[in-house]
Amino acid sequence: MLDRTETLRASPAKRWLFAVIAFGLAFGARFWLEERLPPGFPYLTFFPAVILTTFFVGLAPGIAVGVASFFAAWFFFIAPIGSFELNGPAIIALAFFVAIVTVDVLLIHWMHVALDRLKREQMVSHRHAEERDVLFKEMQHRVSNNLAVVSALLNAQKRSLPEGEAATALAQAATRVNLVARMQRELYDPAHQSLDFAAYLKALGPDILEAMGARHVTYDAQVTAIDVSSDMAVPLGLIATELISNSVEHAFAQKRQGTISVNLAQVDGSDGAYVMRVRDDGPGWPDAFKPDTSRNLGMRIVMSLAQQIGGQFSYHNDGGAVSSLAFRIDGRKA
Repeated sequence: MLDRTETLRASPAKRWLFAVIAFGLAFGARFWLEERLPPGFPYLTFFPAVILTTFFVGLAPGIAVGVASFFAAWFFFIAPIGSFELNGPAIIALAFFVAIVTVDVLLIHWMHVALDRLKREQMVSHRHAEERDVLFKEMQHRVSNNLAVVSALLNAQKRSLPEGEAATALAQAATRVNLVARMQRELYDPAHQSLDFAAYLKALGPDILEAMGARHVTYDAQVTAIDVSSDMAVPLGLIATELISNSVEHAFAQKRQGTISVNLAQVDGSDGAYVMRVRDDGPGWPDAFKPDTSRNLGMRIVMSLAQQIGGQFSYHNDGGAVSSLAFRIDGRKA
């Protein structure tokens, strides 16, 4: 209510017009009630006028209405009528009015002061929050840029090496760093710390294939729309990156052509449970392969991150290698 009358308090003309009208109404109402009230209520209608004026338009108009009410009631409604003579009953009535009005006006004024101070503090807090958000965004932007620079340096170093394990390791490291950089960029807004993971998966495959020079591989993504928190986005993105990269490296070596399919779907009848599958049409998993004991860094990363988010990783052969990650977006164990 006070916020709605702020424009009224900001205009001196409106403030004093309000005070004059309030006093006039109180005075007229008291005259109208003169014959209907028993003796002893000279200030009955003036109390509301003083309180409402102070509440809506401020201290000075409230005091002015109080002073005008004091003398008007003394002259017109306290015996002897029509004079400012002091006697015992008049002194008691006047003292009572002064005490009550003083307390009311001061309480309302202190309320206004406290509310104004609170509003100023809220404005300062809002400004600080905006500055914090700007600094946070700038920090995240710089972090993502720095990571992108590191990824570019790794790629440059890879190009200076002959084809082999070292060049492949640098390419994979560059891809991982670039992934984190992209996610930093996606998640830099502190008010929206979530990622459209379906859209991210659709764009992820082509980026990895381009980075690994795998133009002979086709990427197909059939994904359900899902928003994941920043705590889940980075591990899930890294897992998807490792599984896609692993398929490119092992299923499509020597420029063998083929397709990598990524599927993300909600588990039927579940609330918050999903399965992400990465499938290729290569030779499949080796018979003796075990991710827990594998020397492959990518698979060790997959197992570690799956455990971190409470997911369950599994694999099998079905016309090629199939990798599955069951997870929950609510953070519970799958």
